Amino acid sequence: MWEIDGSQKSGSGTIVRTGVALAALLGRPVRIHNVRAKRDNPGLRPQHLKAVEAAATLTEAGLSGAHVGSSAFTFSPKVAPRGGEFFWDIGTAGSTTMLALTVLPIAAFAKKPCVFRIRGGLFQDFAPSAFHTQEVLLPALREMGLEAELRILRPGYVPKGGGEIELRVKPLSAPLKPLVRLELQKPLKFWGISLASHLRERRVAERMAQRCQEELSRRGITAEFRILHDETAPQPGAALALFAEDQKGNRLGADQAGAPGRPAEKIAEFVAQSLLEDLQTGATVDRHLADQLILFCALAKGESVFRIPSVTDHVEANLWLVEDLLGARHELSGNTLRIFGVGYEPN
Repeated sequence: MWEIDGSQKSGSGTIVRTGVALAALLGRPVRIHNVRAKRDNPGLRPQHLKAVEAAATLTEAGLSGAHVGSSAFTFSPKVAPRGGEFFWDIGTAGSTTMLALTVLPIAAFAKKPCVFRIRGGLFQDFAPSAFHTQEVLLPALREMGLEAELRILRPGYVPKGGGEIELRVKPLSAPLKPLVRLELQKPLKFWGISLASHLRERRVAERMAQRCQEELSRRGITAEFRILHDETAPQPGAALALFAEDQKGNRLGADQAGAPGRPAEKIAEFVAQSLLEDLQTGATVDRHLADQLILFCALAKGESVFRIPSVTDHVEANLWLVEDLLGARHELSGNTLRIFGVGYEPN
């Protein structure tokens, strides 16, 4: 049985999600202890528990010790990942995209297509937004050969949640291809999505887009924004996403959700500055995509190489896990990351 110390590296939910996904794919039981030990509220939270339970459903895994607040649990897969249609309700505003990113690599190697409907939060701090998953991660994975589509059925925000996404995944018929992205082919095209739920009268979506454009204009950049007014979310909320796309279709992104006491203009400034900071490093992926790609590149057949903005604790955690559990080596020179994929194929 694999033993993973969840207090290592990031000490976060990243270790839970990546560890469980690898255990599910390789059919190996795993015990994770010191779960999220470096977080203010350590142990499994509802969104992490539901992600573990979802992976267990796909592999008919046995679970021991997995409950909200638990600091250790055992995950023992019994069968190869199966396909089908599934629905999971996190029950809180916990991140639906984090759950989706747990089951996505498992579904990529399932026996038949998967359709996942997931209820919870779509836009919150410390989690990838549904917009980023749609517009940045999935297109990158498509380049590697994985066909997956995410639809937003209803936005959901902190604290009520209640949003829904649908993720459709077509299983691979061959190993993932490596991702090679050493340079962005300029000029870059900038565009964004500005969403507000139940806030039309306050013009929150328009204000975020306008302020973001003002920030970009200081650098001589013009962006096109899609303004979305929503009336279906269980509560008022907002989210802004900004993307940069090169001539080959490679994308980087940044986003932020609204929060009490967080003006629309501050959201816009943060988003613009975050994306520009990543681009200024010469990176070919953004700070979120950098760690999200690692598992997929480790599973791919061949050498992936791309430039990351910085070595975050999530990058360190995923590199550690794919080398320790999968045997996928890596080299980091400056901000250039090379991952030597193992060419994983299900038995």
